[in-house]
Amino acid sequence: MSPAITTRHLGLDLGATNLKWAMVERAGDAWSAIAREQVATRLDAVPEEVPARVVAQLGEVAAQAIASCGPALSIGIGVPGLYDPVAGTARFLPNMLGPWAGQPVAGPVAVATGLPTALVNDARAFGLAELRLGAGRGAASMIGLTLGTGVGGVVAIDGRVHQGHDGTGGEIGHQTIDPDGPLCGCGNRGCVEAFARADQIAAACGTHTAEEAMARARGGDPRAVDGIARIGRHLGIGIANMIAVITPDRVVLGGGIGAAATDLLFEPIRAELRLRVRTTDLGRVELVPAELGTWAGAIGAAIHGAEAAGA
Repeated sequence: MSPAITTRHLGLDLGATNLKWAMVERAGDAWSAIAREQVATRLDAVPEEVPARVVAQLGEVAAQAIASCGPALSIGIGVPGLYDPVAGTARFLPNMLGPWAGQPVAGPVAVATGLPTALVNDARAFGLAELRLGAGRGAASMIGLTLGTGVGGVVAIDGRVHQGHDGTGGEIGHQTIDPDGPLCGCGNRGCVEAFARADQIAAACGTHTAEEAMARARGGDPRAVDGIARIGRHLGIGIANMIAVITPDRVVLGGGIGAAATDLLFEPIRAELRLRVRTTDLGRVELVPAELGTWAGAIGAAIHGAEAAGA
């Protein structure tokens, strides 16, 4: 049998602070990240000009990465919000400065590099990376959550990330767990995100930041310990709902805060799962921390770009 042909694919992860890129190699079904880097996102302009400047930066960074690592066959871009997968335009990027609705993203990068370019939500990119070469390896079905400024989500069934007809499939953070709960940034009330995003972690623990909340909880501060337990409970309710619907082999928790707080959150999450999961054997559902850290979004975007291009 002849060896699998090795190809390279670039992933870009657009964030409000940093723009990350990762070059991955594919040999058959095997994926590996061979290079990665990040630069500050270009926000030094009046808000109306930021989207165009950032898109231009995406093209420049992509070209530089390819020049550094060698030829690539495709590009994937992870965006922090909603997008049009057919038009390759942004729809709603809540944490990005500037008017992004309708902003072309994939097209200009494709023109700048001459490569097929596809968009993907950053949480779905995280899930795709973890599924292919991280904590989800070997799982036929998986759900994942990214805990940070918001609560992102991903659903994978039969070894494939479910995108839905418009790329919004898997928004676990925007399921309603309390119809009369607090207002969420999406406009709904009582979403998982409305209870468990970073600022709510800080508020529940009486601290200025989620990082401070975690530090105080580890130090035994009663209010912080109680606050983290309540955050874990809300996450547990959302995860229990998804287990009832999907019956996943594995649940992966990641994101900037999620990855840093697994030692604090896993026990209250598990307690809630034991209380609520009644339709399947919970012993066959693994709850695990993500493995790829802050680079998962860029790695997953590269994989998505390759799969979208059939490369």
